Amino acid sequence: MASLALNPPRFLRLASNPVRWRLLNELARSDRRVRELCALLDRPQNLVSYHLAELRAGGLVSRRQSAADGRDSYYALDLARCGELLAASGPALHPALRVAPSPAREWDRAARSARPRVLFLCTGNSARSQIAEALVEEHTGGAVEARSAGSHPKQLHPYAVRVMRQRGIDIANRNAKHLSEFAEERFDYIVSLCDRVREVCPEFPDHPELIHWSIPDPAREGSTDEETYRAFERTAGELAARIPFLLELIVHDRPRR
Repeated sequence: MASLALNPPRFLRLASNPVRWRLLNELARSDRRVRELCALLDRPQNLVSYHLAELRAGGLVSRRQSAADGRDSYYALDLARCGELLAASGPALHPALRVAPSPAREWDRAARSARPRVLFLCTGNSARSQIAEALVEEHTGGAVEARSAGSHPKQLHPYAVRVMRQRGIDIANRNAKHLSEFAEERFDYIVSLCDRVREVCPEFPDHPELIHWSIPDPAREGSTDEETYRAFERTAGELAARIPFLLELIVHDRPRR
C-alpha cells in the first residue's frame, strides 16, 4: 500500500493536468482535429500537441489520418479505456472505493417522453451509418429515433448485412438515402462517421449538436475479400463500443433539451 500511496495511478496523473482534462472533455463528445482543439481551449498548437502526445502515450487517445485531407488528423478518446482506468484508480487508494458497474438502461421509460432523434451520416450510406442506425434501434427498442443517410448514397454493402447478421440484426431490406431527404427535419444530434461527409454536412433546423466520429470506410480496406470483411467487423465493433456512450450522453442531455 505504501508504494501505491507514493505513486498515484497514471490515469489520475494524466487527467489532473488542466489542459489534458479540457482535452479529455472535448474529445469525450466528438473526434477533433488539432486546430479545432486549439480554438476550443484557446491554447497554442505546440502546447495542445504536447498534451495530446501525453494522452496517446497513456493509451487514452488515438490518432487517425483524415480521409478528407491526408495532411490532417483526427484525435479520438477511448472512453471504454478511460472507464477501466478510472474504475481501477479507486481501489488503488482503498479497496472500499471499487466502482460498481452501472445498471442496464431501461429505455422503455425514456420512450414515454418525446423521443430524441439522431441522424448518422457517411458518404455512401452503405455501411457505417446503416450499422450505427441499426445498433441504436437495437439498444433502445425505438426509444431513440435513429436515421441514416449519405452524401453520395449507393447500394447497401453485402458485408454490412453479413456483419450485422452475425450480431443478430437484419438490415438486408434497408435502402440508402441522400442526406437532402432529411434537410428540413429536426434532429437533436447529427453524427458524421466520415471525414468527407463532415466537410459537406448542411445546416439542419434548430441547431442540433454536431458530433464527429472519424471512422474509415471499411469497403476501401483490404486487398482480399477476407481482409475487407475483417475491416467491416472492426468497424461494427468500433460502432458497437461508441453507441452506448452516445446513448448515455443523450440521456444526460435530455432534461436540458
